[in-house]
Amino acid sequence: MRKVALTAVLVLLGGAFLPGLARDASASISLEKCTLCHGKPEFRKLLVDGRIRDLFATGDTLAGSVHEKKVCTDCHFDVSEIPHRERPKRVTCTHCHYKGNHEGAPQSDNVLAYFDSVHGTAIARGNTKAPLCQDCHGSHRILKAKDPGSRVARTNVAETCGKCHMEIYAQFKGSIHGVALAKGIPEVPSCTGCHGEHRIYARNDPKSTVYATHVSEQCSRCHSSIKIMGKFGIETEQVATYKESFHGVANQFGSRTVANCSSCHGVHDIRPPDDPLSMVNPKNVPKTCGKCHPGANPNFAVGKIHVDAKKKESGIIYWTATFFKWLTIGTMLALIAHIFLDMYGRTRRLRGER
Repeated sequence: MRKVALTAVLVLLGGAFLPGLARDASASISLEKCTLCHGKPEFRKLLVDGRIRDLFATGDTLAGSVHEKKVCTDCHFDVSEIPHRERPKRVTCTHCHYKGNHEGAPQSDNVLAYFDSVHGTAIARGNTKAPLCQDCHGSHRILKAKDPGSRVARTNVAETCGKCHMEIYAQFKGSIHGVALAKGIPEVPSCTGCHGEHRIYARNDPKSTVYATHVSEQCSRCHSSIKIMGKFGIETEQVATYKESFHGVANQFGSRTVANCSSCHGVHDIRPPDDPLSMVNPKNVPKTCGKCHPGANPNFAVGKIHVDAKKKESGIIYWTATFFKWLTIGTMLALIAHIFLDMYGRTRRLRGER
């Protein structure tokens, strides 16, 4: 089934690995010829859905990009004559971007990862609105991901994803992560930090990094790091206390319905506890807990949520846990002693009978 989907994607993308003949036929087309039309700033096309596609491109368009040494027909290899007798197909990035290529492109399996992702499978099913390479990375001015001007740079990727996921982008911008990202804090996660880059799966797919049983693990990548959290005065004990709680233990055993981090704190709209809109604000805790515990009342918001029973600051919980710990140890020691004494007594009686 996966091979069929992969074949369908390659067909839709225009026969990625068979461009040689068309490329040779178009090799004689110079940049000067292309810019006779594409060098005019007003050169545009009205699409059937009402959008306007900008067709302006010159030699300076690629300057500074990862493709600055390329010429037009390196990518538009189906263009063999000017004016075009047939409408050129959309550029096929897989012509160069695959593991084992000899074009100088990065040697990675990102293309295969994309085909297997929620975006790639949507394309294979015929969804024309699903994003292709150019929708995320750009068309002509493609910069490296580490370049601050890149559309997939950490500070820009949320806006890029937001072109399709507008409602989610609006929620993220107002969240604690979105606000921190806008301030230029490098440690804060953006879309790809949680969902992945090319290998993005639907949240109900067990392979997804945000699948119900993987959420706590994904969040703990940052929230268990003293180095990262220490910069912002945030405690890391929440990760350990969750894992030791009923919710955490059930999660580790594979429960998909038990509460995880996002169940309480939110998904894209995560806010600090003192924010009135936060799901863990004391006024909102009954409603948040009530999603799983019908009849939750204001008492659910009393006291600390993440409690470490090993610390005296936890009060009665610490003393109760300590009492039962030593009660269990004492009971086990007494049981061992009883067994030992019983065996000793039986041995003496057996010897006496002899």
